[in-house]
Amino acid sequence: MKKVILKKGKERPLQFHHPWVFSGAINRAEEITNGEIVEVFDSSNQFLGKGFYNSKSQITVRILEWDRDTEISEDWWRARIINAIKSREHIKNTDSIRLVYSEGDFIPGLIIDKYSEYLIVQILSLGIEMNKEMIIKIFVDLIHPKGVYERVDEKIKELEGLSGISQIAFGEIPEEIVINENGNKFSVNIKDGQKTGFYLDQRENREYVKRYSEGRKVLDCFSFTGGFSVYALKFGAESVSLVDSSEESLKIAMKNFELNGVSNKEIKTLHCDAFQELRKFRDRGEKFDMIILDPPKLAPSKYQKEKALRAYKDINILGMKLLNPGGILFTFSCSGAVTGDDLLRVLEYAAIDSGKTIQVIQKLSQSSDHPILISCPETEYLKGFVARVI
Repeated sequence: MKKVILKKGKERPLQFHHPWVFSGAINRAEEITNGEIVEVFDSSNQFLGKGFYNSKSQITVRILEWDRDTEISEDWWRARIINAIKSREHIKNTDSIRLVYSEGDFIPGLIIDKYSEYLIVQILSLGIEMNKEMIIKIFVDLIHPKGVYERVDEKIKELEGLSGISQIAFGEIPEEIVINENGNKFSVNIKDGQKTGFYLDQRENREYVKRYSEGRKVLDCFSFTGGFSVYALKFGAESVSLVDSSEESLKIAMKNFELNGVSNKEIKTLHCDAFQELRKFRDRGEKFDMIILDPPKLAPSKYQKEKALRAYKDINILGMKLLNPGGILFTFSCSGAVTGDDLLRVLEYAAIDSGKTIQVIQKLSQSSDHPILISCPETEYLKGFVARVI
């Protein structure tokens, strides 16, 4: 197996089992074919781990295994996948979960989501792409899905030098899949929807929304297909207003209201930019009892962080101003570069600038099928708070 030697002092993250080796940490490497498994050593020639090599990626090596004597064979892959599936056995009352969460499940570069009887595969690294047929076969053997769909992110494809296309990899994939989550039904388009078709990472946070919904006038910003709003209406919300920039997502939201028997409730959908619409609500003096702010990723990397923090502060100021006394604010960030402490500080400054006093009554995170690997902080991307505005 070919070797990669790190620069002196660059071994510490790997010693603490962070699974990434960045290009700038490498002193020298043998002639290696991209996608090949290599062994990584420190500057004193001490073994650190082995994983996929890709010179086209800023993350040049993704560590798969820390034990030098363990062979990365088909049996290794099967065991890792079985462990990931078994770790989800505690999740009940849903037919749709994330089965593999990349580094969080010790399989860097692979995401597998299960929607009812169908699987969707996201490949984030060249090494995974080169082994995808074997990986899909293992899942077909274990899960027996009706279909498997490979979803390719064009930006990741460019960054990692991938060659795959979005396509049906096994069986058949219908245009619409109806999933069940805690007794609620949702229409999912896994071919064309955002992410892999539905925000599975917000499943447990939707349960929190229902606790505060009764009798409230709700504003759901960046609503996507209305997951939060369905929960709110089913558990007693007086009305919901959904704001999203995707007209297609709002159409699916209306279908979800019909699936759950709440389409007769007071519902308003607004196809527009949420940042602009929040200002219009403010200028009209409109008020709400609960506001949900779940914007898309505003800081894909640390270079966009400061700009993103200003945007988060902006929408939270507007949200606080639009709430009636005692109103509830659900606010989220899915930007990996923004920490929970960053978001809490945003709330602090937003409260000062809006002239409000707030109480944080719940800290929120991604659902438990998106496990956070302590040695890889990047696996924690979704942060949120429930706050009461005084």
